[in-house]
Amino acid sequence: MTIKRADKIAEELEQLILIGEFANGDRLDEVKLTERFGVSRTPIREALQKLAVSGLIEQIPHRGVYVRQPGPLELLEMFEVMAELEAVCGRLAASRITNEALLKLKEANEKCQNSVDMCDEESYYRHNEQFHHLIYNQCGNSFLEKESLRLHSRLKPFRRIQLQLRGRMQQSMTEHYKILEALEKNHPEHAARELREHVAVQGEKFQHLMSKIANK
Repeated sequence: MTIKRADKIAEELEQLILIGEFANGDRLDEVKLTERFGVSRTPIREALQKLAVSGLIEQIPHRGVYVRQPGPLELLEMFEVMAELEAVCGRLAASRITNEALLKLKEANEKCQNSVDMCDEESYYRHNEQFHHLIYNQCGNSFLEKESLRLHSRLKPFRRIQLQLRGRMQQSMTEHYKILEALEKNHPEHAARELREHVAVQGEKFQHLMSKIANK
C-alpha cells in the first residue's frame, strides 16, 4: 500500500502534537511546515485537513490553524461513546454480515496478524482500521456507520498510540479473533460485548494511555 505524502505528513504532525512539540493552542504556520517537510503548500493543507477531521487541530477562518488537544475527561468520554457505538455495530452486524464481507474481515485480520508477527505498528493500525470499518459497514445502518466512522477518525491518534503499549498489539489481536468468532456464529450479544471491551479504555488501561501520551 502506497502512502500519500499528505498522509505521511499528517501522521508525523500527529506524533509531534502527541509528544508535545506542538502544544495545545499553538499556531501551525503553513510556510514553516512547507520548509520543515520540504514540500509545497498543497500536501501541507491536505495533511491539516486530515488532522482537522481527527480534531487535533482547529482551523479558524482569517486567523489560522491551532493545535487542540482533548483533556483526559473529554478523551475518556469519547472512548466510552466509541465503545458503545462499536458494540451496536457488532450486535447488528452479527445477523446482517454477508459471507463476502466475512471473508474480507478474515483477510484483514490475517494481515493484522502478519503485522503483529513483524512488530509493525503502522501496518497493524492500517489493517485494524479496515477490520473495524468493515464491521461498521455491515451493521446495515448508514447513519450508525457514518457516526462510527466520524468518531473513529476523531480518536485515530489515540487509538494508534495505544499500540505502542507493551503487549497491546498481541492483546488486540486476541480480541479480534473473539470478535470474528462471534460474528461468524451469529451471536449478537457476544459480538457487542467483545467489541465494547476491545475499544473501552477505562481504569488501568486508560491510565496507561494517558501516561504514554504524557511521556512521549
